[in-house]
Amino acid sequence: MATSTGGTPPSVPDEPAHRLRGEVERLREDAARQRRLAHRRAEFWAKADIALGFPAALLAAVSGAAALASADARVPAALGTLVSAGFAAGAAFLRSERRRLANKWSRQAWAAMEARAAVLLAQERIGAAELAGLFELRQSALAAYDGDENPRPPGPPPPTVPGPA
Repeated sequence: MATSTGGTPPSVPDEPAHRLRGEVERLREDAARQRRLAHRRAEFWAKADIALGFPAALLAAVSGAAALASADARVPAALGTLVSAGFAAGAAFLRSERRRLANKWSRQAWAAMEARAAVLLAQERIGAAELAGLFELRQSALAAYDGDENPRPPGPPPPTVPGPA
């Protein structure tokens, strides 16, 4: 058996506390990775929204002006209008704005989880209750991806203002 210089056995790290700390470190790294991924996804959906919406609006305006300009331009104007409608339908089908918002809220939730994990790691002791709170933040971050038609940012609900009685 190895002994320290004073004749006492070397201190062994507290195994449950060591495991909790390892789990918090793993969750922090996962949150950082997910935050970066949600950021890239939000950027992608913002670009997709612009790539579909801007041509749709531009083609609609040009087609309308061409149709009113001369009788010979009506067939090309009709084709431009059809292409514009296709872009608009594609944008509506993909719901890129909704996906961009969901990824932004997800990014915020992952950042909150990452920050909370960093605070826990700065503490000397980490308890099971703190780890459970971190898992709740993880669930909130994952829920931001759900198909909810009215996505909400993470965190507590806004306070309600009492109305007139």
